[in-house]
Amino acid sequence: MSRLLRPARVLLLGPPGSGKGTQTERLLKRFDIPGISSGDILRRHIKEGTEIGMLASSISKQGRLVPDDIMTKVVASELGRRHWLSPANSWLLDGFPRTRGQAEMLDSRELAPALAGLNFVVELVVPEHAILDRIANRLVHVPSGRLYNLTYNPPKVAGRDDVTGEPLTRRADDDPAVFRNRLDEYRASTQPLVEYYRNKAAGVVWSVAGETSDVIFAQLEREVVRRFGERVEETADGAEEAAGAAD
Repeated sequence: MSRLLRPARVLLLGPPGSGKGTQTERLLKRFDIPGISSGDILRRHIKEGTEIGMLASSISKQGRLVPDDIMTKVVASELGRRHWLSPANSWLLDGFPRTRGQAEMLDSRELAPALAGLNFVVELVVPEHAILDRIANRLVHVPSGRLYNLTYNPPKVAGRDDVTGEPLTRRADDDPAVFRNRLDEYRASTQPLVEYYRNKAAGVVWSVAGETSDVIFAQLEREVVRRFGERVEETADGAEEAAGAAD
C-alpha cells in the first residue's frame, strides 16, 4: 500500500469518454486517497429523503439542473461530515465543480476559510477521434452504471453484465453526432474553469495527454509522486520507505 507524504486535494477534469472514471478509480486505489463523488452523494440524499435530497429530486423531475448553491452544499456537507475540511487531509473530488461559478462558490464558502483549497487540478487531454472510438464500442449496465468496452474491456458473456447477467445497452447519447455536441458543451463550460484554477495559483493545473488510459495513468502516477511524495508500506516486514520527494 502507498500513501502520500504531503496532503493532496485533487480534482480530475476530462471530457465525456476520456476515461476520467477509470483514472479516478486507479488513483484512489494506487495512493489510498479517499474520494467524493457528487453524483453518488446526491443520490444518497435523495434515497434517504433529506431536505437537500427532496429539493434535488423535485428539481430533477422538472428536467432542470440542480443549482450551484445546492450542489455546493451537498459536497461541503460531505467534506464536513468526514472531517476533511482541513489543510492536513487528502481527498479527490469527482464530478464537482464542473463550472467556474461552482468553483468560485465552493472556494469562497468552504475551502478557503478552512485553508483546504485544491492543490492539484488534472486536465485530461484525449484526442476526439479516440473518444469517439471508445463510445462507439461502449455498453452500459444501466442499474449499476457499470461500463464495458468491446475493444479493451468486453463483458464475459456477450451483451450481459458480468455481475448480474442482465442485458447491457448503449446509451442514447452515445451517438457520434450527439456526442460531438456534448464535447463542445464540455469545452465551453470547462475552459473558464481551467483558467480560473490556472490564475488562482501557479502550477496547480497540470495537463496530461494520451489516447489510452494506461498511457495517461503512467504519467499521472509519476506526477503525483513528484508533487506529493510517497510512503511505500512494505507488507512483509512492516518497514516503510519514503520516495519521490517533490523537486
